[in-house]
Amino acid sequence: MDKGTLVEFRVQGDRRLGIVDRPDGKTRWFVIDERGQSHSLAPRQISYTVNGQTYKPNEIGSFQGQVQPYIDPSSLEVAWELLVEDGETVTPAQMANLLFSESEAAACYAAHCLLSEDKLYFKQKGEAYEPRTAAQVAELKHQTEVKALKAKGQEEFLARVEQALQGEAVEWQRHDRQRLEALEKYAALLADVVRMGVNYDTLARAYPPPAPVLETMNMLGRPATPPGAFQLLIDLGWWDAHENLFVRRSSIPVQFPSKVLEVAQQRLDFPPIDLDANRLDLSHLKVYTIDDESTTEIDDGLSWELLPDGRERLWVHIADPTRWLVPEDELDLEARKRGSTVYLPTGMVPMFPELLATGPMSLVQGRVSCALSFSVVLDETGGVEDYTIHPSLIKPTYRLTYEDVDEMLELGVEAEPEIEAIANWAKRRKSWRYNQGAISINMPEATIKVKNDEIDIDILDDSSSRQLVAEMMIMAGEVAARYGQAHNIPLPFRGQPQPELPPEEELLLLPAGFVRSCAMRRCMPKSEMSITPLRHAGLGLNTYTQATSPIRRYSDLLTHFQLKAHLRGESLPFTADQLREVMMTVTSTTQEVTMVERQTNRYWALEYLRRHPDQVWDVTVLMWLREDSNLALILLEDLGLQLPMFFKRSVGLGEQVLVKVSHADPQKDMIQFQEIIYQESHQATN
Repeated sequence: MDKGTLVEFRVQGDRRLGIVDRPDGKTRWFVIDERGQSHSLAPRQISYTVNGQTYKPNEIGSFQGQVQPYIDPSSLEVAWELLVEDGETVTPAQMANLLFSESEAAACYAAHCLLSEDKLYFKQKGEAYEPRTAAQVAELKHQTEVKALKAKGQEEFLARVEQALQGEAVEWQRHDRQRLEALEKYAALLADVVRMGVNYDTLARAYPPPAPVLETMNMLGRPATPPGAFQLLIDLGWWDAHENLFVRRSSIPVQFPSKVLEVAQQRLDFPPIDLDANRLDLSHLKVYTIDDESTTEIDDGLSWELLPDGRERLWVHIADPTRWLVPEDELDLEARKRGSTVYLPTGMVPMFPELLATGPMSLVQGRVSCALSFSVVLDETGGVEDYTIHPSLIKPTYRLTYEDVDEMLELGVEAEPEIEAIANWAKRRKSWRYNQGAISINMPEATIKVKNDEIDIDILDDSSSRQLVAEMMIMAGEVAARYGQAHNIPLPFRGQPQPELPPEEELLLLPAGFVRSCAMRRCMPKSEMSITPLRHAGLGLNTYTQATSPIRRYSDLLTHFQLKAHLRGESLPFTADQLREVMMTVTSTTQEVTMVERQTNRYWALEYLRRHPDQVWDVTVLMWLREDSNLALILLEDLGLQLPMFFKRSVGLGEQVLVKVSHADPQKDMIQFQEIIYQESHQATN
């Protein structure tokens, strides 16, 4: 090349013009740009040569000024339309003639600039350019539009995010929701820290962020990790700081499908024909429903009556949701999918839509209700002497709380002798069960309620009223199972193998009370389910099934379906094999529900302790978890909580210790205590 030749070259992707100054060795050239900077270029680095005349470095700006008027990218579309049919290649010089009817250096270079920057109409082929096909151009235009829309969407999303971060109300769009839902799924992985016992680092390695999450987090300059996604959702006001990740990580449906809600409303508006047309009218009986004050699904009631022969008859009335559904319909299948009502500190997730569950399915005071009533006559010892089961009509007389009943029993209310009679039979019944081998393990149980971010933990008192209700429900379960056994009906029978308890002399070596109960509880085998009768060692019964909560437990609903069909003289809705298959599915679901309830309760228990760092708790050392490292299970009796604690000194089982919370992180499922010793300065931490 001659000295003074004007060439185009690239510096880190930027287009530059320069003047050839002199050779640099055999193949390279020194080129001086308009800034006076010298560059050593190989021939492959030179992308265009301006032919026809020579230039000086100070003339580069003037040349660029001549080129600029020709730079109009839209003009290429006209040229492409002229050339696409023949598909012939075109050089920059030819393009200059076609576009500008000129072949001067500035016009030719402008054509080169347009063609080399074009990503739509032409593609380079050697030193010339070939028009893309109409289909290729259409696809590229589509991709360009998509990118533009995406960029616009991202820009608008960022604007809404900024609004939300400033605490302003935001109307999220459909695409926003898709982004946020992807973040929800990723953030919910934090539940695995508790569920699987993994740490954050392991979690991040096991679950790298999916592309939509990575894009969103990078766009916002946030760490693309489950904790990062969790915090972003809180900052946006999309999630509460105490979002229940255990529910989100589970398969438990929180909302009802619109179709199920529609069916529920239809059943309410147009009640189906009652298959039990000959219900026993028991509306003359005084019926007591006894529940916690907050209970909305009322599924059991109790009655007592004196028979003409002087015997006493107990009635256990159970709500009859099968009045409103049939096996395999939408309501039944939805309840089966849920397995049970989920009880959480923040509220419940019902098994049936609430408009049915708390309405016509429940035993509401003063309203005639359909029920399945168990009539039982006990012998003097508390064993079942006679029983019958009836689809019935009842009219609950009193809606009572446990506290109401305890007060009535304590005061001996003469106007309600039925309550005292039922309580006396409950005591006799309990004594009978323990004579049959029932096992009593008394450990404090707590209920945790969260309302308006206030956490309340109450110990469930094993009061006379609760024992009364429990014994009547167990009795109804035994009667339902005995009926199934007598008539060879497959039911979801429940059993528990006989435990191998420690020898008496070994138990006596342990401190009496909670430590001894804890040791016995560890020996209790898991309950079992079967379509044939089983002995329930824990309850002291030869056969048992649950039948008293059909609004809240699907296995109880199955019992109702089977019993009621047999009482009507109809074919059973579930054969033995069908029942076994349904029970397997439901058992798996209810196990997940139980796990979510337990994890959620533990979360709020730790949150409660986190909020009370200065509270001194009186705890009991229950058992060793790892005695060689002084890791024990302690009981906070005031809260009914059992938690691990490391000790830095030797302690004994049953020892009473004062502790404070030194660190609590509910999200990481971490709790650490420090022992308080007022006379000495010893401390033990976990």
